Amino acid sequence: MSDKTDTTTQSDSLREVIEQYWGYDDFRPLQEAAMLSVVENRDSLVVLPTGGGKSLCYQVPAMTMEGLAIVVSPLISLMKDQVDALRACGIPAAYLNSTLSWDESRDIFDEMRAGTLKLLYVAPERLMNSYLLEQLVQCGISFVAIDEAHCVSMWGHDFRPHYRELQQIREVFPEVAVHAYTATATEQVRQDIVNQLTLQEPEILVGSFDRPNLSYSVEQINDRIQQIRTVVDRHPDESGIVYCISRKEVENVANTLNEFGYRALPYHAGLPDDERSANQESFIEDRTDIIVATIAFGMGVDKPNVRYVIHAGLPKSLENYQQESGRAGRDNLEAECCLFYSEADLFSWERILSDQPDQVRQASLNSIRTMLGYCHAYVCRHQQLVTHFGQVLEETCGHHCDVCRGDFEPVEEPLVLSQKILSSVYRQDQRFGTSYTAAVLKGSRDKKVLANGHNSLSTYGLLKSESLATIRNWINQLVAQEFLHKEGEEFQVLKLTETGWQVLKGERTPTLIQPRIESKAERASRQRQDVEGDAWDGVDHDLFQHLRQLRFETAEQQGLKPYMVFSDETLRGLARHRPSTSEHLLEVKGIGQKKSEDYGERFLTEITTWCQTHQLSQDIDLEKPVPRKKAVTPTKKLNETVTEAFNLFADGKNVYQIAEELGRAATTVSGYLSRYIQYHQLTNATPWVDEKIVDRIETAIDEVGDERLRPIYDYLNEEIDYEPIRIVVECRRQRESQQTD
Repeated sequence: MSDKTDTTTQSDSLREVIEQYWGYDDFRPLQEAAMLSVVENRDSLVVLPTGGGKSLCYQVPAMTMEGLAIVVSPLISLMKDQVDALRACGIPAAYLNSTLSWDESRDIFDEMRAGTLKLLYVAPERLMNSYLLEQLVQCGISFVAIDEAHCVSMWGHDFRPHYRELQQIREVFPEVAVHAYTATATEQVRQDIVNQLTLQEPEILVGSFDRPNLSYSVEQINDRIQQIRTVVDRHPDESGIVYCISRKEVENVANTLNEFGYRALPYHAGLPDDERSANQESFIEDRTDIIVATIAFGMGVDKPNVRYVIHAGLPKSLENYQQESGRAGRDNLEAECCLFYSEADLFSWERILSDQPDQVRQASLNSIRTMLGYCHAYVCRHQQLVTHFGQVLEETCGHHCDVCRGDFEPVEEPLVLSQKILSSVYRQDQRFGTSYTAAVLKGSRDKKVLANGHNSLSTYGLLKSESLATIRNWINQLVAQEFLHKEGEEFQVLKLTETGWQVLKGERTPTLIQPRIESKAERASRQRQDVEGDAWDGVDHDLFQHLRQLRFETAEQQGLKPYMVFSDETLRGLARHRPSTSEHLLEVKGIGQKKSEDYGERFLTEITTWCQTHQLSQDIDLEKPVPRKKAVTPTKKLNETVTEAFNLFADGKNVYQIAEELGRAATTVSGYLSRYIQYHQLTNATPWVDEKIVDRIETAIDEVGDERLRPIYDYLNEEIDYEPIRIVVECRRQRESQQTD
């Protein structure tokens, strides 16, 4: 009973934190279990797909626990974005990496010692630095979170040797729990992560690989640019990625899209570093709608509002496709993933892989052929992907893929059609491939067909009214259903299987499908309805676009990425409910206390003005708001040294006296004082700082803010040490917090 009560209390505390800082009122699947593992100090391994909310699994608990949470990330380019996003929510976070100056690093170490940080992001090689480890031991850490944990495994797709050094964490912090997070890990990789990080009886949580908010479709290429434009036109002024196989194709597609008036930029490894980086930033900051890229693009890109991902060629593998298409809809709103392919893509990949060792090359080509099999198997795309990754999706997606949406229809007399195709393969002595067989069935006058005398076969010209592409597609459907299989590394010769012979005997009937016969307008209407779904219900589209522009301007002024101000989901909520007060604003999903304070007045003013101009009502479907409860950060039981320091502070002793008495560094005791102020919610700094100095520091804070100590120190002409500044800042924060309550 007691354990259940404790768990309920912890869950309530986590829910209060996620509501106050992030503006969410509940957990996504597995988030609560993952967070409880953290607050209960139990090791864990969490596998959640992109968009599943992995980051919150450690960010939220960090705010409910005493001490500093360490987040290991391999992507330096992402750290600043993650920290900026956290600070925008009111979370005291920082990062340490090679991009910082010495002064900036020193400020962060000051904050660590003062105990004012809750999350610190570091690269694996930086974490194992002896000086940093020494500082972390002194300031005390709550737990270690290892992001992109698959990098520790040689069996993973992105092995990084520095991750192996993280084994030493156990030696340095034997009592601290370690938590590993990744979006992709097979069972073999999961076990390797546990072993390499020496996780102790970890809680292993694996979410579904299905992304129900994504709509998948596959088409053969007939007019690539027009097919791309059709998708883009369904998403005016929205962000999208177009993947191409080669650098040359990237340049051609980007240039052509720009000629048609779209805002597109290229991205590939052949561009100069500064141009490539500038193009990526332009896309992330919503200054460019479309990025056209090779598979080099994606790692380190944290952009939740990508509304479509187009593959203008065959991806390298199903694993690559899952990862690349998964960059759409990371905000869990609807998004579409369109794959346009050609049989010739296989030859493009063969050229690219030609300089690889034979074993690597062959393995890659097998993965590409598996990818082709996905294109040719006309069953629910969601089920296909989930099955490939070892899970089961009991029901089809309904209408979130081209197959289930009804873009195709069965052919008439599939048994007769299949027998014609299989019979031709047999009469050709099972010595030829797909294209050749299609040519025979089409009645081609190709020299090779004539030279082999196959123009005299009874199957010659049986399908002369069909296109070669359609015939090839039917052949590949039979391969996907295992009535035929392909042999040989190079030529992929067609052979009948046992079930194929049953078809020839009339004992089994394959399922063959073809594109549904309908007008372009009818198909476009169905696809648009599938893409938009219910997420736009009640949303004023024009107001949404107006708020998007306001978000862009606000982000530019603040030096932030637009999604760090408000997500697309939050903007839709604002355009749907049209709140008129700050209390109602807090009822919109994704708006926490800090964002309400920072941006609320500006957005409320714009919404009210818009509604008055367009004669619209406000506070739609919003009940009378209940004041949001301020989340209180619970603390662990104080350890013996901290308790002793607290007692000495209560006796009126200063930092230097206590440092000498306890045999600790003054900077460490300074951190104890910050915790003492937080613990007792003290608002008056004068017991430790002269009143005149307090006034000077307060004046400086009014001018430069209290996000960092260094600007205050500089404003005071370096005449006042960091120690009194730190104390005044902490007391002021406590005072403001109580005033908010």
